Amino acid sequence: MQSDLAIIIVNWNGGDFLRRCLASLDQFPPQVQYTIVVVDNASSDGSRDWLDSLGDRIRLIANKENVGFGRANNQAFAATDAPLLFLLNSDAEVHEGTLDTLVATINESEKIGAVGPRLLNTDGTLQPSVWRNPPSPGEMIVIAFGLFRLLPKRQRESLLGIHWDHSHRLSAHMLSAAALLLKRKVIEDVGGFDERFHMYGEDNELALRMVRSGWLMLFEPKATVTHHAGKSTERRWSDLEKLAKKYEGFFRLQRIHLSRGAAVANLMTGYGLATIRQVWLTLRRRPLEENRLVRRLYGDELRQMLSATKPNA
Repeated sequence: MQSDLAIIIVNWNGGDFLRRCLASLDQFPPQVQYTIVVVDNASSDGSRDWLDSLGDRIRLIANKENVGFGRANNQAFAATDAPLLFLLNSDAEVHEGTLDTLVATINESEKIGAVGPRLLNTDGTLQPSVWRNPPSPGEMIVIAFGLFRLLPKRQRESLLGIHWDHSHRLSAHMLSAAALLLKRKVIEDVGGFDERFHMYGEDNELALRMVRSGWLMLFEPKATVTHHAGKSTERRWSDLEKLAKKYEGFFRLQRIHLSRGAAVANLMTGYGLATIRQVWLTLRRRPLEENRLVRRLYGDELRQMLSATKPNA
């Protein structure tokens, strides 16, 4: 029987969190016909063997190497013909009614291409999942200097992220791919994930293409997912290494989608803010390691952007 929904999970050493993820799907399945597709990126923690033991409960794609988040999802897109695709991180758990709510919302209009749920941290607090995309120099300055505190509540909430309480449905330019329902028509229209992004930034890039092509992205607070963020990546990279990977993805996004002028403006702003922050941290005798990394990354990217006629994305 053809599935109406493919639930796609990319796993790399997911361990007990992967088990909890699949258990939540067993506990709170959708009412529509569905298939679970797990793409394992060469796990070495025993989760590959456990996935093999599940037999027909899932469709397993076993990679011989870690091909990254975007490419693994693209493999899953090609392995199923379901009209709806739900991306779910291996360290996430769905709540009761979440999948049915997301499906009902995305089917409200042909223009809706993606719907994201409200995300919660392990302790039940809100995990921001809606952002502006891409950022602008003005926004970076307002946030860095705390000027958002001077804004009226409505204008402050327009910055999204940590400045918005995620209390109501909203049309957005960026939703977290930790839990995201997509229409296959979107992938057929704009393509899948850009595989130049190994990890971090690929969801921003896909969202940007979607919105520019006229698709709506909706945040749906009535659907809820708990996301134990970063449980796989913390086994792979240190905090500083993960930070560097995030900035690499951000810079690649700018090279691909922003004009040179807009990219240079963002980079100059970021470098300037990191320089000011370094002086402040030095005067306060605070740790400098993280800020030094950010300043260096901005500086290196800015020099490359200024010296190259056409930077290689």
